[in-house]
Amino acid sequence: MKTKVTPTQRALNLWAVVLIIWAVYRAKLQLPEWFDEFVAKPLVFVVPVYYYIRRVEKKSFYASIDLKFKITLSDFLISFAIGGIFSFSAVLANVIKFKKLVLFQHAISTETILFLVLTALATGISEEILSRGFVLKRLYQESKNIYTSSFFASILFFFLHVPILFTNYKLTGDQLLLFMGTDLMLSLVNSFVFLERKNLLIPILIHAFYNLSVILFV
Repeated sequence: MKTKVTPTQRALNLWAVVLIIWAVYRAKLQLPEWFDEFVAKPLVFVVPVYYYIRRVEKKSFYASIDLKFKITLSDFLISFAIGGIFSFSAVLANVIKFKKLVLFQHAISTETILFLVLTALATGISEEILSRGFVLKRLYQESKNIYTSSFFASILFFFLHVPILFTNYKLTGDQLLLFMGTDLMLSLVNSFVFLERKNLLIPILIHAFYNLSVILFV
């Protein structure tokens, strides 16, 4: 007798395909970071999710991932505070790398800062749509357990970053271990925040604040 595939299993199958494609891309191609964040990740992470939600689930994309573009002041402050806490890991990595805190090795123009902000935001959008809005939400809808769904989604988030961390030659030794641990903790916190606040924009902002710190300090 053929076993029926549940919606969650189908979603996880899609996630597995995304991981395989992303791992092959990172292993075989070494393209500029802007291409990774503005082209590759949206194509690999977001487009399949959008297609699945619209064609398979036949639902509204934004509603299905709880992406709401209105945010309260308290939500923004929560995002800034949690993002700031995780930014400490980037500062610590900076100290590990240079044996002291080095703010800027070269002068940075306004255009460069704007580009870095957009890059951090683009990364947060792509990764949170896949990991929180798509995978975590469906795990939670089936289990109704915030802890098990958040933990499992965080493990998947960690594996999604393995191709990134191990093909980034700037991260070695203690830095690599630090960011591996931070990625797991970031995912757990973002998962709890997402399920509590019911708005994907908050984890996106937290992720972006953290990413910006990594870009600037590491």
